[in-house]
Amino acid sequence: MEDQAEKLREIMRQKKSERTGGLSQRFANGAKDGRKTRIITVTSGKGGVGKTNLSVNMALAFARLGKKVVVMDADLGLANVNVMLNMIPKYNLYHVIKKQKTLREILVETEYGISIVAGASGFSQIANMGEQERQNFINELETLSFADIIIIDTSAGVSNNVLDFIAAADDAIIITTPEPTAITDAYGIIKIIAMEYDSLNIGLKLVVNRARGVKEAKDVADRMITIAGQYINIKVDYLGFIYDDQTVPISVRQQRPFMVVDPRCKASICIQHLVERMDKTKLIGQSGGIGTMFKKLFNR
Repeated sequence: MEDQAEKLREIMRQKKSERTGGLSQRFANGAKDGRKTRIITVTSGKGGVGKTNLSVNMALAFARLGKKVVVMDADLGLANVNVMLNMIPKYNLYHVIKKQKTLREILVETEYGISIVAGASGFSQIANMGEQERQNFINELETLSFADIIIIDTSAGVSNNVLDFIAAADDAIIITTPEPTAITDAYGIIKIIAMEYDSLNIGLKLVVNRARGVKEAKDVADRMITIAGQYINIKVDYLGFIYDDQTVPISVRQQRPFMVVDPRCKASICIQHLVERMDKTKLIGQSGGIGTMFKKLFNR
């Protein structure tokens, strides 16, 4: 099965190199020296804790490290990525599934050096696809193999859709705030992950958002990581924290990433540190890329 998948990837790379037009040449290069696309899922136990802000600004920070980055909005019904970037994509994954558009046609380049894929109702259609439709969809998704990083902004909470993306990713980032309700909900999603998957071969990471300082963030992280290890036997790594910074709500109102509004603000510097830390961290095992991720989703 793996040999067939590799042959399929090679065919898609060859087809990709033959195409002209559409995206700029920067997005037509296919695989990168044998390296696979790194899939990062960002999720939270509850809404309103900064999940989409983290996804978008991490994407910018990775791009500034020279990475080709795609943000995929997997939040069903709520196009928060679009809103944050002041964009209204005309098409989304639903149109790809229905073969009305190719993925290359719905991939939107932004002014910030990253690209976005609008998910909208498309993800809810995946479970209802037949075997041939699924295979065609996977083939189409290989268009994204040019990317070094794909960041998937999921819905908040513990729906099957969210759990599927966590299980299929190379890294899963859970974001919380120091508020008791956010901590409780974040622990809840970690607990459900541990119950649903016996052998979760991903890097589960915790980010504390809106912290007033290093100590507050570390206290929250230490408490959650200790409880997760002792009571549900799951390893969670503390990736870092983001300061409670007034630049963030200002950027939201302006519909621009806070790393653009003020690259030197405390929140921007925190994001840079998180991304640099991730960039230096090796993947657990070998990433199979975007096609393998969706095969995992289908096989769950």
